[in-house]
Amino acid sequence: MKTNAKTLGAITFFVLLLVIPAKNNAGNNIPSPSFTVIANSSSGQTLAARTVLLYDALKLKSFGLTKAAFDYAYKGYSYLQKKGMLARASVLTICDFSQSSRRKRFFVIDVNLQKVLINTYVAHGRRSGSEYARAFSNNPDSHMSSLGFYKTESTYYGGHGLALKIEGLESGFNDKAESRNIVIHGSEYVSGSFIKNNPFNGRSFGCPAVPANQVNNVINTIKNGSCLFIYHPSKNYLTRSKILNS
Repeated sequence: MKTNAKTLGAITFFVLLLVIPAKNNAGNNIPSPSFTVIANSSSGQTLAARTVLLYDALKLKSFGLTKAAFDYAYKGYSYLQKKGMLARASVLTICDFSQSSRRKRFFVIDVNLQKVLINTYVAHGRRSGSEYARAFSNNPDSHMSSLGFYKTESTYYGGHGLALKIEGLESGFNDKAESRNIVIHGSEYVSGSFIKNNPFNGRSFGCPAVPANQVNNVINTIKNGSCLFIYHPSKNYLTRSKILNS
């Protein structure tokens, strides 16, 4: 059977209708079928549709992850996956630095299983801001966080115990992570108990530090080649990132 462009467009629209989650009378989402059928398409429209579906399927709004952070994270993650740069392509980690450090703004997602694996606190650099991160830098000794996409690497034991090296993938934004010793490590200054006695969580020298009692789980879940995205709605980054604007 011959299929023209008009027919293909109609089929795509019909498929999208099938996979958009329905709601019952109580307002609860009815489990939707897998949308693998559109997962291999490279069109911008399909990527946008898949992002919406994933955001809803993962119930990320209820976890507190902003839609904007997920949109940018998934776009860059899809690009890196397509380029074969991720050894562990099912895991996506997002630090949503548009949010207060009092909130659980660190999210580890299994894209294939459509499941949030970890949601916890994360610190930003001390010179990036107090409760909110507002300034970012790639410079040594800046004590600021660096935005953009990273690839997780190997683990080691240092002054904070178990730590995870991360490779910055964006020139001018985070590619000096290794020379700055920017790693994921645990700390007592970032946790739910810490903010009970402080106005906001503690800050690092630029590392995305996580609670000490959760660091082993975090690191073992994301190590060895998964995608990490540190987000903030910085116009300078969003308009100049080669990964996001590829």
